[in-house]
Amino acid sequence: MTLVYAAHGQSLRDPTLPSHTYQSEAVTNTQQSLVLNSVINGASSYAVINNKIMKVGDTVQGVRIVSIGKSQVSLSDGRKLHLFQSVTQR
Repeated sequence: MTLVYAAHGQSLRDPTLPSHTYQSEAVTNTQQSLVLNSVINGASSYAVINNKIMKVGDTVQGVRIVSIGKSQVSLSDGRKLHLFQSVTQR
């Protein structure tokens, strides 16, 4: 008995590469998440959100910054962004 397999001219995809849908989902998730990197308090307060310096009244991803505290930022949609506490803090 002889078995014959037809070989098609298809190239094989590298299974270690992420799919196209994975890449577009990663971009979407990055755009939706806001990270409070740092807060600078003084005569004027500033917040570093997603590595951009912002002040009260500025908008980030369509949401206005309402207030900047010592370790948090309040947004007009009701969300509050918090700084991570230092691991060495007791």
